[in-house]
Amino acid sequence: MRTGLFRCGVPGWSGEGGTMEKEKRTEVVYIRMTPDERVRLQKKMEEMGIKNIAAFSRKMVLDGYCVRLDVEDIKELIRLLRICSNNLNQYAKVANTTGSIYKGDILDLKVRLDDIWVFAKTIMKEMAAIK
Repeated sequence: MRTGLFRCGVPGWSGEGGTMEKEKRTEVVYIRMTPDERVRLQKKMEEMGIKNIAAFSRKMVLDGYCVRLDVEDIKELIRLLRICSNNLNQYAKVANTTGSIYKGDILDLKVRLDDIWVFAKTIMKEMAAIK
């Protein structure tokens, strides 16, 4: 399983509704490389986690860069949000069943959510710094 997210532009991607409109590629471009250049190309593709040389080449030629994002922090943030969401659901169930909940439980949940917000803001600052 890959630890990062690879973002490489895909021509024809509408970005809406998760559909891919097929764009017919009719133009062919050939390039010649030395063996050393080919090795460098393959190393760069491996670093990015890309196996499709055509997609990598198109992205680099048209945009000049590919970005691979490490999303481990975002996965951790989602995990923490799920835990708090489950706790909140349990508190709501207890409140609906018994008509009361403990103030300490609510304060504990508030502290956890505040910690998650600090973590989220840190991630957002790091993402905004990507150029």
